[in-house]
Amino acid sequence: MSLQATPAQPLSTPRVSRRFVIGGLAAAGGAAALAGVSNMPTADYDEALADQLRPFAADLDLREMVRAATLAANSHNTQPWRYRISDERIDIVPDFSRRTPVVDPDDHHLFASLGCATENLVLAAQHYGKGTQVVPPATADGEIAVLLTGATSAASPLFQAITERQGARSTYDASAVAPDTLNELVAIAAADGVDALVITDTQRREDILELVLGGNRTQIDDGAYRSELKSWLRFNPAAAARSRDGLLSAASGNPSLPDWLGPPMYDLTVKADSANDKVAAQLRSSSGLVVFSAASDDPAGWVAAGRSYERFALAATRAGLQHAFVNQAVEVAAQRAQLQSYLGLGGRRADLIIRFGRGPKLARSLRRPVADVIVS
Repeated sequence: MSLQATPAQPLSTPRVSRRFVIGGLAAAGGAAALAGVSNMPTADYDEALADQLRPFAADLDLREMVRAATLAANSHNTQPWRYRISDERIDIVPDFSRRTPVVDPDDHHLFASLGCATENLVLAAQHYGKGTQVVPPATADGEIAVLLTGATSAASPLFQAITERQGARSTYDASAVAPDTLNELVAIAAADGVDALVITDTQRREDILELVLGGNRTQIDDGAYRSELKSWLRFNPAAAARSRDGLLSAASGNPSLPDWLGPPMYDLTVKADSANDKVAAQLRSSSGLVVFSAASDDPAGWVAAGRSYERFALAATRAGLQHAFVNQAVEVAAQRAQLQSYLGLGGRRADLIIRFGRGPKLARSLRRPVADVIVS
């Protein structure tokens, strides 16, 4: 059975408040700059997105399995992976040239991203009737082996959500999610020694928000962090279509800007106070938080946390819920230590934090073609 993906929609300009941005544009380039914002080309982006979300082939195809893996969540959309395929296994090879050493100095997020890809690959193999055995990273190169162990009929309905899952950095409607639904999502996510702690209590969410905002301020005030993040921003659809990686501005609800204008406007407008206001509004509009923690604080544990998150994300997508990372409180060491103490995690590391709820989807960032990530 082939997956019928939702048709890709042409990219539209996000409906967000632009008072500050437009004022800056007027100062930077007047009418010409404003015309550039309103007439950003999207044809190449729309074509790439349609190809990215096309239905999966009906018959067994190892390259289609890799395509499913490339649609997994990953930090900054760096896509830090390569794939080596053979008839009996697919190896997921970390691409350390795509590290983000400022926000992720120990490569934790890189390996969690590989875990997300691993889960998608396992689901795709099962969809095509192949059993799997995952061999986690155990050597310095950090490779993950997904062994194809023969026929299986244990296909998962989560596969059907792979093309629809996205991290929606939008404001949600703050509506409650039924406890039975949350229990089902946690049951799907919790495996391989990973705990998924759901937090819906208002006071506890506010306490965690305080740590998130502290981490966010530390990051925004750090010039090295700002430079690293800016290098992965794609300020308009054409730029996203050229690179097929990075974070499209519209995917965060921000307007598209010409290549020459995006970086200086980022420097001018992104400040800790306004960024924290946005994060606070987004978190408070959410139905709750989930904190993932693995049994071990090493690459194998980080991969397991990524796999657990990906299952939760796919199941949440099938349940009609949106989600987005709020990892600032685990990316800054001081905030992470406070969070772990507050949650009583003991020696376990808080690996990932997401918020979830009901709200609109936004534009999607793009993925690289399969041909670009397969190695011999």
